[in-house]
Amino acid sequence: MTAVPAEAPASSRSGARTLRRLRGSIGTPVVVAVALLADYFWVHSLQLDSIEQRTLNSDYLITKTTEHLKLTVVATVLIMVIAVPLGILISRVRARWIPPLVLGLANIGQATPAIGVLVLLTILFGPGFGIAITSLVAYSALPVLRNTLIGIQQVDRSLIEAARGMGMKPTQILLRVELPLAVPVVLAGLRTALVFCVGVATLATFVNAGGLGDIIVNGIKLDRDPVLITGSVVTASIALLVDWTGGLAERVLKPKGA
Repeated sequence: MTAVPAEAPASSRSGARTLRRLRGSIGTPVVVAVALLADYFWVHSLQLDSIEQRTLNSDYLITKTTEHLKLTVVATVLIMVIAVPLGILISRVRARWIPPLVLGLANIGQATPAIGVLVLLTILFGPGFGIAITSLVAYSALPVLRNTLIGIQQVDRSLIEAARGMGMKPTQILLRVELPLAVPVVLAGLRTALVFCVGVATLATFVNAGGLGDIIVNGIKLDRDPVLITGSVVTASIALLVDWTGGLAERVLKPKGA
């Protein structure tokens, strides 16, 4: 008689699932840490000249990374303030031609090369931090706007009707039913916008707004590979960590049972 293998206890299965999630969630930070450490030890194994030493030091790198994060955070906050309410607003209009029109206008900002927007705005208003932020918002707002609209539109209509049957007002339905259910979709759009912002913020160097683009451009202009590679590795690491953080936020804020 063939022996039937005993089924693993529920606690064991749960522990295995938790371990798999943990391995999946720490993969990106581990890769980023390895890349940064590899770049650090490689740079410190080289005989840097005076030009490279002025750029590849902790004070300068921290300053430029802080500027880059400031550009990204400010642009992301403005995108949320503008795109989420606008997505909610156009989801409420009855005219079917308005949502495609608004999305089309937002798509123009993303379809236009970011460097072209920067140059045009600089010609009109001069260089500076505000010009860089305006370009970032114009280029990165579409994913949040589109996902807010889609997230609200895909909420099950029966849930909305049930909320109305309970006596909820339209504002209550929006805040208690539609937005909570749309959160995962909105966060996915925000995650995409954040990665866009991190990448496009490197162009802020061309309008004297700082950021890691200063390091990358210096490496190109001065033909210094350690400077160029370090700026690129740090920028890519920020983008990966931002995307990883967005993924964690999606899992944490996802409604139960969704």
